[in-house]
Amino acid sequence: MIRRRPTLLAALTLIATAALTLSACGNGDNSAKGKDESTAADTGSESSKSSSASPSSEGAVGRPRVELPADLQLIFESAATGDPVKDAVLADNAERMRAVDAAVAGTDAEGTALGFYNTGKALEAAVSWVGQFEKANATVTGQVRYFDRKVTLEGKSSAVLTFCADESKGFSKDKETGKVARTPVTKDSYVRYNTKLDRNADGVWQTSQIISTRGAAQCRPT
Repeated sequence: MIRRRPTLLAALTLIATAALTLSACGNGDNSAKGKDESTAADTGSESSKSSSASPSSEGAVGRPRVELPADLQLIFESAATGDPVKDAVLADNAERMRAVDAAVAGTDAEGTALGFYNTGKALEAAVSWVGQFEKANATVTGQVRYFDRKVTLEGKSSAVLTFCADESKGFSKDKETGKVARTPVTKDSYVRYNTKLDRNADGVWQTSQIISTRGAAQCRPT
């Protein structure tokens, strides 16, 4: 189980090299551009909205509680596949995305969940992304929808997950003034993710690599 304390979070911020922008509130963390790319997916007909506190964020192996501010909502579509292993991958990925935004928003200032659900290059990328917001004294607000989430298992302890993000209703917000940087909806409001997850000894599916492609045609509305 990996737990990152504030000092380590600060150290990783200094060494991470991802090139990121604050144009939208999506987790633009990169580890090759920021994220490992390879995606596709099955769009669920139903969406499950995440509340301010994740329902499954506590319990087994001391999972950290991930909370988001009231003005930020993450929606994850097609949350169940019928395969318990794939469902576990989807659940831990959702917590990973929530953990990044919790670190950005300050509801997880120590980055506990960030280190719990990330490892390797993905952790460096996530910490770099959080650092960009800290440097700009900004946070995130609005709504981001994740869809076309598709899992491919690679053995018993490795998986590839691809999915899309609709960031058209997600924005950055100045922490001091509260002013929201509303940006127009463009093709760059839609992001395609390709991630690799590895199951650790405690059974947690940690994201180890993540690539994003902003403006990907597969994720834009037709």
